[in-house]
Amino acid sequence: MHSDPALQKTHAELLYEAQLRKSRQFNTWVSATWGGLFLLLVYLFSGQSFLGFQAIALNLEFMQKNLSFIAGGVWQTLLVSFLSISLAIVLALIAALGRLSKFPPFYALSTFYVSLIRGTPLYLQIFFFFLALPQLGIILTGLFAGVIALGLNYGAYMSEIFRAGLASVGRGQREAAMALGMTPWQTMKRIILPQALRFAIPPIGNDFIAMTKDSALVSATGFVHEIMWRATRVGRAQFNNLEALIMAAVFYWLMTIVLTYIQSIIEARLAKGDR
Repeated sequence: MHSDPALQKTHAELLYEAQLRKSRQFNTWVSATWGGLFLLLVYLFSGQSFLGFQAIALNLEFMQKNLSFIAGGVWQTLLVSFLSISLAIVLALIAALGRLSKFPPFYALSTFYVSLIRGTPLYLQIFFFFLALPQLGIILTGLFAGVIALGLNYGAYMSEIFRAGLASVGRGQREAAMALGMTPWQTMKRIILPQALRFAIPPIGNDFIAMTKDSALVSATGFVHEIMWRATRVGRAQFNNLEALIMAAVFYWLMTIVLTYIQSIIEARLAKGDR
């Protein structure tokens, strides 16, 4: 008695199913480990005693009372990050074009900007715009000083991403565009930039996530009421710095998880477009 050929699975199908089982098993172990580590972290701050080990006791009343106040800084953090990343994208694109330019002054200006900004600390740059410029009669609010500093700083680092994206477009496509009668600007706008931006979107997502955390440095101006500013204010005022900073850390962590999930969705859609 012979089995139905339609019911027989090919070697490729069996291999694919084995890979799926291996992937599911791996994800299960990762999830279980994450769950265990999270429970361990919760226990460390539960105040409970187990086998002679006394966990850290937190002031839950303080945390409950100030939860909404610290949470109010989330929107300010996202606002600073969004404005800064928008400025950084523009500056990075201009700097990348400059680094690929054959015009010496434009190339020199681009490389000088990248070298200067990457060679000085972000913390210094924030205070330069907030504290140093007023001596020259230029007064910026804490928000704008932070946005300009973050935008300039990230723009310098992201310029390499855009430069690589622009360089990834084959020379043949440029020549084909010229053969069709396109001007250099039309070639850049219709052929090169769309492909370069597609290449740059995943790294930009990573930089935006990093910026949500670096935006905490802007709190040093004292006039941007984001998560870190609010946490340190109530923590110092009520001598509960541990609880306040843990709450701030949780909000930053949750934002990172949500933004990373959104980024993974975008990258998955871009990957489908490539296939």
